[in-house]
Amino acid sequence: MSMIKASSLVLTCVLLIAGATSALAATEADYKAALAAAEAANKEAAGLRNQWTVTAAAIAAAKQAAEAGDFDKAVASSNEAEALAKASIFQATNEKTLWKDMEIR
Repeated sequence: MSMIKASSLVLTCVLLIAGATSALAATEADYKAALAAAEAANKEAAGLRNQWTVTAAAIAAAKQAAEAGDFDKAVASSNEAEALAKASIFQATNEKTLWKDMEIR
């Protein structure tokens, strides 16, 4: 399996896991914990100079949903943002070495 296909498969799995929600209603504490995890992952991606704009959009959507009192949506958006940030971290770390495989020799 090529590295690009493997990377795509991992990204898909991460996003599917992030989309899974619990049967119980989320609380403000759940939202704050999920948002903190998303922001920490996004900060790590920034350190690798590989932040994705869709991650920032998901964080903004989470904050907007929380302000409206919809903590289920806020947690889901926070989880999506965390998954996106982790995928960008995965991409940055893999591309540090994988670019050599694509170089014409």
